[in-house]
Amino acid sequence: MTGLLGAEPVARVRAALGDGPPAWLVGGVVRDRLLARPLRDVDLVVMGEPEAAARAIAGELRGPVFCLSGQFGAWRVLDRDRGFVCDISPLQGDTIEEDLCHRDFTVNAMAVPLAGGETIDPHGGRADLEAGRLRVLGAQAYDDDPLRALRLVRLAAELGLTPDADTERLTASAAPRLSEPSPERVFAELRRTVVAPGVLDGLVLGARLGVLGAVLPELTALQGVEQSRFHHLDVFDHTIEVLRRLIDLEADLPSVFGDLAGPLREQLDQPLADELTRGGALRLAALLHDVAKPATRGVRADGKVTFIGHDATGEDMVGAIFRRLRTSDRLRAYVGKLTREHLVLGFLVHRSPLDARAMHSYLRRTEPVEVEVTLLSCADRMATRGSGQEPWIASHLELAREVMGPALAWRAHGPPAPLLRGDELARELGMTPGPELGRLLASLEEAVYAGEVTDGEQAVEHARRLRQNR
Repeated sequence: MTGLLGAEPVARVRAALGDGPPAWLVGGVVRDRLLARPLRDVDLVVMGEPEAAARAIAGELRGPVFCLSGQFGAWRVLDRDRGFVCDISPLQGDTIEEDLCHRDFTVNAMAVPLAGGETIDPHGGRADLEAGRLRVLGAQAYDDDPLRALRLVRLAAELGLTPDADTERLTASAAPRLSEPSPERVFAELRRTVVAPGVLDGLVLGARLGVLGAVLPELTALQGVEQSRFHHLDVFDHTIEVLRRLIDLEADLPSVFGDLAGPLREQLDQPLADELTRGGALRLAALLHDVAKPATRGVRADGKVTFIGHDATGEDMVGAIFRRLRTSDRLRAYVGKLTREHLVLGFLVHRSPLDARAMHSYLRRTEPVEVEVTLLSCADRMATRGSGQEPWIASHLELAREVMGPALAWRAHGPPAPLLRGDELARELGMTPGPELGRLLASLEEAVYAGEVTDGEQAVEHARRLRQNR
């Protein structure tokens, strides 16, 4: 294949193995070269035991090497400096063609000899790529690994490929078995799907084939849940629209936030947890922010639909979902907090422009997601286009612009430094530590943020007045 063997990181792998046992490049590295995508990882099949090959590659890359799967004999080498992974597996069967029969989809069942030679493509993967088609290698592929049903959705989202009718049928049949793979593997596929360019189409495909319902039943439970007249979509379609609006905002932050777009982009690109940036994890929050609406739906006597408490209940549900998927505590807390606070800015629109005390209250309540929840609220509001909503959307975006600067400053510097320690204030007022002291300190912080108190003497007098007037 033109240029593949000389491209980084393949060239370094070739240099490491030299005239060793026969080896083949397989799977994603071949597929991505045909699609002119960047080469990030290298999958290699070797004849014989792969450990020696893995250690030779590790010596060339000067990266760590470890056994990836004792059951299948696979090894992994990391090149942390260049950010790529090389996975080395033993040949499954007597020939490379037999090995390729055990792969998942035709586009991943191609191989290129590491020593040079023609592309080996026994299942028509190249033709499928050219046709934009995603085709599974029969029902046995899903029997061997049920996770592949979710991988189909991820590949469709990442590569813009469309499964053929037979693949859709086999995927729908295999979807109920997605409870069998480990939660960590399931989340790895979900994570990659959410940050993929075609995530919206991928999610719709996953919902239609039963894949999404098998791994996130709380999300597909939103289908058919009708909302108030302020909404033009049911909860599921509204959720997809929120994600769509968030993606649109990501692509054009200056349209809403002007000169703040650069600092905002820097925050979204910050690594958070579980191989996600803050922006990538924000997409998960967009998907789950209304997850509790079915559980909290009510209808008043006048016919108005309500979802009272869906923010707090949603935080609990997000926690349960992420514990089931065995994500990190940090990611769970981040998405849970975004879910809990996604309504706050909307309730402040009627108070715009905010005074300093109201701004402090918002930032203190929403930290440590004060930046991201402001952006999420914009996507949520823009996706709510029922009767008479356009003026409210415009007002919400105006308030978000007003809030984002202070939110970024709060992220960078935190709340104002206290003018007095708690023990100092207690001594000045002749009081003992306790809840009342905590309330006084919180009130002082708000007064300092508002510029009403600027030194320790004023802080003591402010606290004394609060006690006298309580």
